Amino acid sequence: MQNQEFRQQVKSYVDQLSAEKLLVAADFLAYLVEKEDNDATQELLNIAGFEDELREAEKQALIGDVVSFKAIRRDV
Repeated sequence: MQNQEFRQQVKSYVDQLSAEKLLVAADFLAYLVEKEDNDATQELLNIAGFEDELREAEKQALIGDVVSFKAIRRDV
């Protein structure tokens, strides 16, 4: 089954739920989304030097020390 088919199946199940069960499902889906976000954040934090590089990039952006995407974009 492909991603779109899974989504349609989930939507079909959601449409059949009572209001009480819908609330439970919504809470569970919110938990899954938050966990996925946290996992992605942790993956970035596990990259050596990522936090320092991010802080430096944020400082550069604040003072306008940036390069336009158009200036670095290459036709591919």
